[in-house]
Amino acid sequence: MINLLKFFSTGKDKPLIKNSSEVNRLFRRYRISAISAVTLGAGFAYTCRLALSIIKKPLIDGGIFSAEQLGLIGSAIFYGYAFGKFFNGVLADYANIKKFFATGVLFSAIINMLMGWSSLLWLWIVLWGLNGWFQGFNAPSGIVTLSNWFSNNERGRYYGIWATAHGIGEGLTLVGVAALVNHLGWRYGFWGPSVLGVLTAVGLYTFLNDRPQTLGLPSVADWRNDHGVEIAQKKTGTKQTLLAQLTILKLPTVWLIGLASAMIYMTRYAITSWGVLYLQEAKGYSLLEAGSIIGVNTVAGIAGSLAYGFISDKFFNARRPPANLIYAVMELFALYIIFFYPGTDTKLLVFAFILYGFTLHGLVAALGGLFAVDIAPKKAAGAAMGFVGIFSYVAAAIQEQISGTLIDDSITIVNGIKQYDFSNLTIFWAGSSVLSLIFALTLWKVKPAD
Repeated sequence: MINLLKFFSTGKDKPLIKNSSEVNRLFRRYRISAISAVTLGAGFAYTCRLALSIIKKPLIDGGIFSAEQLGLIGSAIFYGYAFGKFFNGVLADYANIKKFFATGVLFSAIINMLMGWSSLLWLWIVLWGLNGWFQGFNAPSGIVTLSNWFSNNERGRYYGIWATAHGIGEGLTLVGVAALVNHLGWRYGFWGPSVLGVLTAVGLYTFLNDRPQTLGLPSVADWRNDHGVEIAQKKTGTKQTLLAQLTILKLPTVWLIGLASAMIYMTRYAITSWGVLYLQEAKGYSLLEAGSIIGVNTVAGIAGSLAYGFISDKFFNARRPPANLIYAVMELFALYIIFFYPGTDTKLLVFAFILYGFTLHGLVAALGGLFAVDIAPKKAAGAAMGFVGIFSYVAAAIQEQISGTLIDDSITIVNGIKQYDFSNLTIFWAGSSVLSLIFALTLWKVKPAD
């Protein structure tokens, strides 16, 4: 165990490079590598946790699992991810991220390969829960990388770039993995992402780096002369990483952010997990059509994440609540069209999913981590991300179980054909976003640490 911890631990600081032009050159090179690796790495690794959302109808129609059983399986990954994200977030603050991140992705890929070889309920629950734990390496690795290589006054913009990973992963899954499943069967919904995951782990180990100080570089705050957060840490006496992490539990604002994030994650994963089935059964689209329609929200989500960081940094001086309000109102309007507008108008539905994706991914970027990292000590960035993650993914897991049960209860058989009633579900899914907005509004006066 000691040797294992040593393998993952961050390296020792090297003597500082004296040549300022060399320092500038290396920082520019490693920063590009860092943001590219964590964004693409997280995006590609994301496919290893979304396969279940694509194959639900084939599994239900084939009599392999019921919707309620799929809800149990789906909730397992969220429970595993919730606590994995927290504990791995704590560990990530001490870790050599290139080793840490690559290991998590590799084990997630292996689990996906195993999922494709079996259809035992108990085994799927265990494996999918373990997959959640290893997927919990992703977000803490990303946020610690951002904290190590990008300073306070540029965090929102680079966080926005990194947050596009959600859209990349969802897009690859909803279109690419859906095509695999449509042509080759449900098992390839696991095997395709597994192969991509192995390649991603290799790429992360190759292109990510440890902290700047382990490479003979100064801290990014020294390099950019941006010490706002570090000064705040000295004032509160939380220089040491462990003490900084413990302060997270004492911040009421972080708990409120967690509640707001929990509610938006209920809506997010309701559509991610059950949206394809909803469009197939409630709107009459095929698997590829449903995947493509929902897939447009992921492309819009990339733009939404980028825009959120820019808008909140530039127009609101790094204050997140005003941008949250704008995004939340537009998201609720999109959900009204998706769930409650009468009839089936494909063009209007596509527009609604574009608007939903744009706004949802901005809210996820803020409430799912950026806002908490803003107000937390820099040394506890991973822990702050993980703490909010417990709220987010426990809520997502609860949603998964409730949704599966409600779907099973709504099924009726007419002339031998299953028919679904989503009326109660859509109220539940949209209502979660309303509650998220209410919780987020209580944080209106909260500002980033300076």
